[in-house]
Amino acid sequence: MPRQTHLLDQAARWVDEARRVVVLTGAGISTDSGIPDFRGPNGVWTRNPEAEKQSNIQYYLSDPQVRRASWQARLVHPAWSAQPNAGHAALVALERRGKLHALITQNIDELHQLAGNSADRVIEVHGTLRRVMCWTCGARRPMQQALDRVRAGEADPPCEECGGILKSDTISFGQALVPEVIDRAMRVATEADLFIAVGSTLQVQPVAGAVPRAKRAGARLVILNAEPTACDTLADIVLRGSITQALPRICGEI
Repeated sequence: MPRQTHLLDQAARWVDEARRVVVLTGAGISTDSGIPDFRGPNGVWTRNPEAEKQSNIQYYLSDPQVRRASWQARLVHPAWSAQPNAGHAALVALERRGKLHALITQNIDELHQLAGNSADRVIEVHGTLRRVMCWTCGARRPMQQALDRVRAGEADPPCEECGGILKSDTISFGQALVPEVIDRAMRVATEADLFIAVGSTLQVQPVAGAVPRAKRAGARLVILNAEPTACDTLADIVLRGSITQALPRICGEI
């Protein structure tokens, strides 16, 4: 515990010294808001491996039963009742201090924006659950409009523009990432003088590649996660434990 305290203090000093902090967040920052991760001990896919099919674009497009199950899961998704936690608030404080250069997130819950981070600083590499998009024509609408149709009895609501298949405006397995979004994430990583990775196992590519890219460009690297990550050996500081306790201390939130 004394060593952990020392490392927290060191990370906080680095934040004080930094001019361009880039933060990468994964599912771990939202678990204390009641949104489970996917692969952790109590993760969505750990408890129900079949649910992973709902995040695979081939299954989703080809199997109406998978789509119907996906719509039912969206109705009760914990994001609708989740509130930002102290970890999210810490990153808002970091922005208000003028330190936050960019916030790359793997999350689709928009809790960073709800907490108060500026939308133009948040880079959502995997999209957002709060919109739907049509796979055929690309039309986008608020998710709640589609969920209202499901509640009214449409088990698999089609696009109102063209009749195509609707899905959440998120990146599924097998679906191409948005090149401009990934390019921006990689660019800001090279501009950081301090890079903080929070709540991610750093296994999902290409976004995990932002970590070694920042390191090669000369940034100090802090990793905060409950479990070991794929990039721990690159880090200057590795922290375990509660994100909601550690991140406010690192970011200097009073």
